[in-house]
Amino acid sequence: MVRDYTKHADGSVLVKWGDTWVLCTACVEEKTPPFLKGSGRGWVTAEYAMLPSATGGGRRERDIKKLKLDARSAEIQRLIGRSLRAAVDLSLLGERQITIDCDVLQADGGTRCASITGGMVALETAVRKMLSDGRLAVDPLLRRVAAVSVGICDGVPALDLDYARDSRAEVDMNVVMADDGRFVELQGCAEREPFSGAQLAAMLTLAKNGLRRIFRIAAAATGGEARRPRRPGAASRKRSLRGG
Repeated sequence: MVRDYTKHADGSVLVKWGDTWVLCTACVEEKTPPFLKGSGRGWVTAEYAMLPSATGGGRRERDIKKLKLDARSAEIQRLIGRSLRAAVDLSLLGERQITIDCDVLQADGGTRCASITGGMVALETAVRKMLSDGRLAVDPLLRRVAAVSVGICDGVPALDLDYARDSRAEVDMNVVMADDGRFVELQGCAEREPFSGAQLAAMLTLAKNGLRRIFRIAAAATGGEARRPRRPGAASRKRSLRGG
């Protein structure tokens, strides 16, 4: 992960997982969506897109040319937004919105997972900046979240599937987890034969072990230690991020 990859965003990181490269930026706006106006609460949302040359097989058309967001991109950006909101006490953001933009520069599987993990680093960087310049009085981050893909290939559980393995996997799953080990979201399906409870447990164990390593990488990228998860409304909030 390369933090502060761009100059103007409130937070940015380039995530390079093998041949999957995603640029994640966080932009803070001093406004909220209409449904939150007057509530005193903030919002975290996400947008996701792929460069026309991000995948092999020739140039793909940009969504703007179709005047409509691709269904896959819409589903992925909703997932990213849901996942990142699980990391934030929105009541402490004030009436402002943080938008995480995830742009896939190159894709070889796992782009949504890389976007969630990178989006969390960009979000944490933006929050640190707001704490530093006084826009926030207390830290609204409750925990870190991250994501990884897992599946079963040739009968064997496999972690972080690239496109080649993903395209032939018997089971494909995306696991979004908080740094306290609880799950935020699980997305999985069997491509041919159904999978057993034992296979599910093996995949989740593999994903949890992989995500522990990812959380350490994320902590290093933000220049800090692992965060201490806490509940919304806890009295012991600090004015600065313990996790960097």
